[in-house]
Amino acid sequence: MEKFYAYMDRMKFIKRWQLMRSTREENIMEHSHSVAVLTHALTTIEREVFGGTVNAEQAVLYALYHEVSEVMTGDMPTPVKYFNMQLHGEYEKLETLAVDKIADTLPADLKKSLSPYLHADKNSEEYRFVKAADKLSAYLKCLEELNSGNKEFVQAEKTIGQSLHDLNMRSVEYFFERFIPAFYLTLDELQGL
Repeated sequence: MEKFYAYMDRMKFIKRWQLMRSTREENIMEHSHSVAVLTHALTTIEREVFGGTVNAEQAVLYALYHEVSEVMTGDMPTPVKYFNMQLHGEYEKLETLAVDKIADTLPADLKKSLSPYLHADKNSEEYRFVKAADKLSAYLKCLEELNSGNKEFVQAEKTIGQSLHDLNMRSVEYFFERFIPAFYLTLDELQGL
């Protein structure tokens, strides 16, 4: 009996934004999908608009599995995770151990192919796009909550928005300029009704 994909399916049970009141709960499965889509968007913009050479497929696969450790660890809220560097370092070790344990549930003939995406090269250009997409996904969650009248996300939207601009990534700026305005529209407005 192989357990890997049963672990992946459990991502839907891990809640995000635990310290904040949300109008709609978000889980790490939907977040991972969002980050994968946004990683694809940013890498496509980088390649097609700016002539970059980032490997979109590798980046998207990194994104798809970037939260896999949380099936075992849960989602540690950002203020806690970054409370101090010692705690952050210990949590990173715990995340690595969780990924190792989950990777060990793969059959040997699949582990070689999937393990590089579970253990992303965090120093790669591709992973930089994943981190940007991860922040962008959080930013979009803030917009969703604010559009629903939830003021709990006012400061998070400002902080995350600034951190995205501080990345100085041309694909992120392009996304802000061209795509973010549509996130303020209703469905009827999107459809031009």
